[in-house]
Amino acid sequence: MSHQAYPKQYLPLHGDTTLVQQTALRLQSLTNAMAPILITNQDQRFLLAEQLRSVGIRPNAIILESIGRNTAPAAAVASLLAERIDPEAKILVLPSDHVILHPEVFAECVARASLLAEKKYLVTFGIEPTLPHTGYGYIRRGTALKDAEKSFTVDAFVEKPTTELAAEFLTDGSYYWNSGMFLFKASVYLSELARLEPEILRCVQEAVDKGEHDLDFLRLQAEAFSVCPAKSIDYAIMEHTSYAAVVEAAGMGWNDIGSWTSLADLEPKDNNNNSLIGNVLVENVHNTYIRAEHRMVAALGIEDIIVIETADVLLVAHKNAAQDVKKIVDRLNASGNSESITHQKVFRPWGSYEDIDQGERFQVKRIVVNPGASLSLQMHYHRAEHWIVVKGTAKVINGGEETLLSENQSTYIPLGMAHRLENPGKIPLELIEVQSGAYLGEDDIVRFNDVYGRN
Repeated sequence: MSHQAYPKQYLPLHGDTTLVQQTALRLQSLTNAMAPILITNQDQRFLLAEQLRSVGIRPNAIILESIGRNTAPAAAVASLLAERIDPEAKILVLPSDHVILHPEVFAECVARASLLAEKKYLVTFGIEPTLPHTGYGYIRRGTALKDAEKSFTVDAFVEKPTTELAAEFLTDGSYYWNSGMFLFKASVYLSELARLEPEILRCVQEAVDKGEHDLDFLRLQAEAFSVCPAKSIDYAIMEHTSYAAVVEAAGMGWNDIGSWTSLADLEPKDNNNNSLIGNVLVENVHNTYIRAEHRMVAALGIEDIIVIETADVLLVAHKNAAQDVKKIVDRLNASGNSESITHQKVFRPWGSYEDIDQGERFQVKRIVVNPGASLSLQMHYHRAEHWIVVKGTAKVINGGEETLLSENQSTYIPLGMAHRLENPGKIPLELIEVQSGAYLGEDDIVRFNDVYGRN
């Protein structure tokens, strides 16, 4: 379900909202939290902006990276921007793809970490381990901090261990899972970065100072950011600073959803320990996770199995092999197969489109245009288009004519005709588009005018 162009943070894997929406909404449980700063790949900018808009989150900023440089530079970007707003600002660093079941416990942990940050500590959140997990890094706590509940110095960060070593950590009792969440004063983080990783700070400062505003986004200067050392906060700062602290974050229901089995742990179970999502019918099935996105899935006489049905791919795996999905992805990439890169549903700044059917010289798509949004004024050299409105109202420019279409009405766009589609209404516009012609690729487009700067 997670693709290169549509990674897991944009999926509603647990509940009705996506993981990035849940992360942003989680901030509402905090006291005096400012609007979030989000840092993302430039190719996902409109997808992220739309997901935030749809849950009523207006971010402080959305920062666009031309290339991923890991968490230490990303946190530096956020710290520089936050410090310009408030020299005393504190930064809470949250990965966008975690599940936290109990936001009120999360808020209590953040409040304890915030008090430590006032004392110049760089704080990480340690998750109390419940099993000898080999997919997480670990934190070994040191001495208890004075006047700070369940808070300790950091004795060591430990890479992902073997099963035997993880079992020893669990028995020892002084180890936590490394959550990848942090809280610190922006000024303290930047000061430590200047001392320990000055090249990261130099590159980030230049990338921010020379960055360009693009609609609602800040695009980091690509040349400066691309040469920035790619290091995590752990490796660049936390393992070397004398200000590292860890807050025990027990009881918040944290899960980073690293596999289908970890997601299955969060879902309700039936009497046979099955998690069944969607249109699923089972008989004599035990300890199995089945997720049906589009079609009915029927299962008979299986145990310890994962079945994931999507519009693109059907996955069937033993629970013990859930972590090996990456091997399939590697094979898809090596063979040039598109399933690991693209998704059947493609997001655009104006909405989305979804492939329904295709054949020789024709293609059918379902198009959704957000309220008030419009596509570019454009033309195609190799295809004509038929549009049928199934929901909402469409404003259509077709050559020199302008027309309003309502439900069950249609129009025809001849090959080579300049045209534009707009949603003037207050509900999403949905239509079926039938393309016909000798070439139907997305690159057969000439934009004459585009509010999103894609001319």
